[in-house]
Amino acid sequence: MDRQERVRRRAHELWITEGRPEGKAEDHWHAAEELTAHEDKQMLATKPVGDAEPKAEPLLAVQNQGEFPTLTDQGEEASYPDPALRRRG
Repeated sequence: MDRQERVRRRAHELWITEGRPEGKAEDHWHAAEELTAHEDKQMLATKPVGDAEPKAEPLLAVQNQGEFPTLTDQGEEASYPDPALRRRG
């Protein structure tokens, strides 16, 4: 939609909002032009926000996870104390 059409629609909205008064077409037109110019400047002054979500891990890192040793790879299958060992001490 071109700028002229946006101004016309905005002026019509202002006219309806004010109760459709007679003889205020020029006032509504000027107000609509100002509002439209403000919207246009705001769109030019701001840039769209990028993807806000964090990116996932690279696939290569997930595929290589099994290549790194863990506690179970070193023979320590349980990370909690063994009850049988407590009785001996």
